Amino acid sequence: MTKAETGWRGSPDIWIDIAYDTLISRGVEAVRIQPLAKQLHLSRTSFYWFFKDRDALLEALIQRWREKNTGNLIQQTHEYAETITEGVLNLFDCWLDKHLFDDAFEFAMRNWALQCDQVKQDIEEADQRRLAAIRQMFERHGFSQCEADIRARTIYLTQIGYVSMRTHESLEVRMARIPEYIKVFTGSSASDSQLNRFYHRHNYLQKTVSC
Repeated sequence: MTKAETGWRGSPDIWIDIAYDTLISRGVEAVRIQPLAKQLHLSRTSFYWFFKDRDALLEALIQRWREKNTGNLIQQTHEYAETITEGVLNLFDCWLDKHLFDDAFEFAMRNWALQCDQVKQDIEEADQRRLAAIRQMFERHGFSQCEADIRARTIYLTQIGYVSMRTHESLEVRMARIPEYIKVFTGSSASDSQLNRFYHRHNYLQKTVSC
């Protein structure tokens, strides 16, 4: 007996999960109610217990992206840091932890924005909020507004370049580059203890690797 035959309707999250998987793998045009229902082995009518229509599902998907990628990034800029180098390492957690910042989700959203003015506006608003949070982190550590803005843009636009170009590096190479990125982005070197804590929280055993 199928799930549909038992009367099981699922939940909002499973519909958003399958919409997310489809967006990542096939793009927003593939996010359609009937194909999603088929993948979930649910009836089409089950969808309407949780969402008014397809647009409501897409809005829920966008909201998940806002909370995950923008919300977490902003939160990381407010994590405890005695120095700007420690603050930027907290931000770098986003680039290495999919639970904090989902690169594939970001790429898919930016592709979607090429087709939809409303999503383009959402992306632009997210970019501004993220840049402001990074800039304010630098300002809290004594940087002038102008310098903080330039350093924030350098950090953020570099990472968005990684996302947009779908750049892939091994963990070893990425970690080997971290100390120099910190020096370039902040003008200071991270301490050994700061770097060791960063490596530890990403379960990385430091190796001697050329960047």
